[in-house]
Amino acid sequence: MRKMSLLENLPLFFIVFFLILNSSIAATAIYNVKNYGAKSNGKIDSSKAFLSAWAAACASSSPATIYVPKGSYLLKSAYFLGETCKSNAITLHIDGTILAPSDYNVIRNEENWIKFERVTGVSIYRGTLDGQGASLWACKNSSKNCPQGTMGLTFSNSSNIDISGLTSKNSQMFHILVDNCHNVKLQGVKVSAPGNSPNTDGIHVQYSSKVTIMNSHIGTGDDCISIGPGTSNLWIENIACGPGHGISIGSLGWELEEPGVQNVTVKTVAFSGTQNGLRVKTWARSSNGFVRNVLFQHIVMANVQNPIIIDQNYCPNNENCPHQGSGVKISNVKYQDIRGTSATEVAVKFDCSKKYPCSGIALEDINLSYRDQPAETSCVNAGGRASGSVKQTSCLG
Repeated sequence: MRKMSLLENLPLFFIVFFLILNSSIAATAIYNVKNYGAKSNGKIDSSKAFLSAWAAACASSSPATIYVPKGSYLLKSAYFLGETCKSNAITLHIDGTILAPSDYNVIRNEENWIKFERVTGVSIYRGTLDGQGASLWACKNSSKNCPQGTMGLTFSNSSNIDISGLTSKNSQMFHILVDNCHNVKLQGVKVSAPGNSPNTDGIHVQYSSKVTIMNSHIGTGDDCISIGPGTSNLWIENIACGPGHGISIGSLGWELEEPGVQNVTVKTVAFSGTQNGLRVKTWARSSNGFVRNVLFQHIVMANVQNPIIIDQNYCPNNENCPHQGSGVKISNVKYQDIRGTSATEVAVKFDCSKKYPCSGIALEDINLSYRDQPAETSCVNAGGRASGSVKQTSCLG
């Protein structure tokens, strides 16, 4: 009697699934960085090996995976250019840790540590990026003449980017920068740096559209998420923030000619012990910028110094902007279901531009307390309305 094969015993659905799965695996070329000379001891520079693996994946006419096995890999700097890539589906699968040099002088003149530019369809899956920024922070905190520092992971002029399960820690400056990009998704990301580490923003987005940041935990010495000029259609959801300076739109309005920020949603965020919660910050300078159509929804504050703040008179040390008014026009910003505790008496502070007062500010279902009492609100040049259950006395019109 003829013996039936395994496939003959399976239902048709599973046979089809099995064949599709195997064909997709076979069609994906895998490039192991160790095969290109990368060393996993964390001591020998593996930059050339990573770039060689990228060049091979980039030249592939089918989906490609660059694989980083377990271990520690030292990269002085790496610039991945995608302008000539044949493949528009390259995955960087990291099971190990990628280290920056611990001595900041090694890359003191580099603006970016790891940069992807003009790439399409790049995904980063898992792994850890360790910027080893402690020596630079110590230099800065001692007021010595120190370099500015380098960005951690940068995507520039790129599209269809997916970052999932990545850990970024101790970057010299911003951990993740999204600049001039379209259709970017970051999910399950963990960012960490000490609360006193300067300029270590978790994720910074600028001049980009259709960016989604979800299901992530961010604790830094600066903004957990910062939103720069030219950002539109940004979705932020299910974020834990702390320590840090909160989620900030801005600083905006440094340039006279500057694109605005619009269509931003921030929902289901927990702030713990942060300097700010939800902040909009603009320079007190002439500008044609704007902020409009922003929704902050379902937010929990725990001992936050400035839970809700709009500051349009930002001018540190009264330099470059004394006695000027912000030209950034802020309109249609809604705060809905914001609750928790403030570390200061004034939990809601709207300090808007005298030249262009804030308009369309909406407070709905706000319950913020200070020492078991309803916290206060403060409004300067701000117009809008309060509705629903607003525990504190609203200063809006």
